[in-house]
Amino acid sequence: MNTVPLFQTSSGDECDEFACELTQGLRSKPRQVSPKFFYDAAGSALFDRICELPEYYPTRTEIGILNEHANDIAASIGPKAEIVEFGAGSSRKIRLLLDALYRPQRFVPIDISGEHLHASADALREAYPALEIRPVVADFTRPVALPPRMPGHGARVGFFPGSSIGNFDPHEARRFLRQLANQLRGGGLLIGTDLVKDPAILHAAYNDAAGVTAAFNRNLLVRANRELGADFEVNDFAHYAFYNAPLQRIEMHLISRCDQHVHLGDETFHFAEGDSIHTENSHKFTVEGFHAMAIEAGFRPSASWCDAQRWFCLHWLEAPP
Repeated sequence: MNTVPLFQTSSGDECDEFACELTQGLRSKPRQVSPKFFYDAAGSALFDRICELPEYYPTRTEIGILNEHANDIAASIGPKAEIVEFGAGSSRKIRLLLDALYRPQRFVPIDISGEHLHASADALREAYPALEIRPVVADFTRPVALPPRMPGHGARVGFFPGSSIGNFDPHEARRFLRQLANQLRGGGLLIGTDLVKDPAILHAAYNDAAGVTAAFNRNLLVRANRELGADFEVNDFAHYAFYNAPLQRIEMHLISRCDQHVHLGDETFHFAEGDSIHTENSHKFTVEGFHAMAIEAGFRPSASWCDAQRWFCLHWLEAPP
């Protein structure tokens, strides 16, 4: 059993950040807010449910790739690796990776939702008692202070599954990849990307029949009411997701069902019927297009593994020395 301190920012800092960014986002035209604020404990639990939905193919497809190509992936990463997972959620994927690796030395999961992260880390400590596990509660989209590297460890390797890179705008994705290339020098990055495909498949994945994705989207407003004292009438906002083909991305919005006013702090925001809060983008990629982005960021694409339908792809990118 490893007992190491939890690296974290204070919950107050996180709350202040949420209040500041949500207020700025509601002032902007068009209105928007970062999808990173979806992931409080309730939002993280809802996303775990989304990953089990029949319409939501990315999770099971990526898991299938991990299972089928585990040995090749482990050979690319090498022995005694230190794995840093950016945006650690459910531990299912990291368990598949850890099981395939030869004597991994340390696992550093990073996530903004401390409660969810800490619970997952505790479960992993039970399953992998010989593995050092050092969770970091932080916004991984910004530079994060990682634990010092230890003598005798192998490469420091990033793990960024789920096509979360698609949540960034293209210029932000390049900036983030450059940040990772610097953090992972001498190692590499195993990263998942959702591929361009039939829009009908994409539409179904983000508009599930059970309404879980809608609840996940509206939970942002639930969180704002609870943590920031806002007064959103949650049911007066509709979930709306569609595929923007020219930009190769799913867009997710909350649409006001009526003319209404919302109070946040000392400000009042007017929403006409049909007004939108843009809550998420999920960009889709081609293999070649993503490799070009990775090269521009300083990585060297080394191997890629896709499913038979070419719906999803895992890439092994070597970081600069």
